[in-house]
Order: sequence, then structure tokens, then C-alpha cells
Amino acid sequence: MHKFRYAKLWLILGWLLVALIIFLSLYPKPPQPLEFEQSDKVSHILAYMILMLWFANIYPQRSSQLQLSIGFFVMGVCLELLQGMTQYRTFSYIDMLANGLGILLALYLAKTRLATYLLRLDTWLNSIEHRA
Repeated sequence: MHKFRYAKLWLILGWLLVALIIFLSLYPKPPQPLEFEQSDKVSHILAYMILMLWFANIYPQRSSQLQLSIGFFVMGVCLELLQGMTQYRTFSYIDMLANGLGILLALYLAKTRLATYLLRLDTWLNSIEHRA
């Protein structure tokens, strides 16, 4: 884990992202910000990419990222299975693939400058706090 000044905040926000994905996955009528055929696949990709990239920033070690990616993929599979058990949502292999694609994109982006955006934000917030 990086040496964050606001580590608890970043972890809490990360777990709130997990909770939000779970909620939206099981909610009967989730919001549809994009309106085109298969637009929900884009939402799946973005949700899991943001989630994985968030935690990849907190845990920069590749072994930790691999464990997280497996955990988030399993979470997505379980949510699809649960959706299939409801009367108001449907099970979809394509959604599982979209979740996995989002995770893979995040792992790729975690090798770029985006790998440290949270650390840079943490440093910036810390500098503002010390100026005040």
C-alpha cells in the first residue's frame, strides 16, 4: 500500500464504490445514463475499470492487483447469478465479459501515469492542509 496521508478516506471511498456497484447491480431499475443498444455493457466496463483502477492506486503491488482483479471478477459473476434469481433483472454472460474487460483495462492503465493519481491527489490535499 502507498503511504497515504488520507489512507482511510481512500479505502472508505473504494468500499463505497464496491457497495454502489452491488446496489446498482441488484436494484430493480438502475439509472441508464447512456441510451443506445448495449449501452449497459459500456456501463459495466466503466464501473469495473474505475473500481479496479481505484484499488490499483491504493495497492500498487502486482500480486495485490492480481488478487483484487480476481476478487472483483468473482464479485461480478456472483452479481450476475443473483440477478438471474430475481424477477426484475437478467443473467448475462456478456455482462460478465464486460466486467472482466473493465478490470483488464484498469490493469493496463495501472501501468501508466494513472497508477499514481490517488497518491498525487493525496499529496496535493496534504499540501493544502499544511498551507492553511
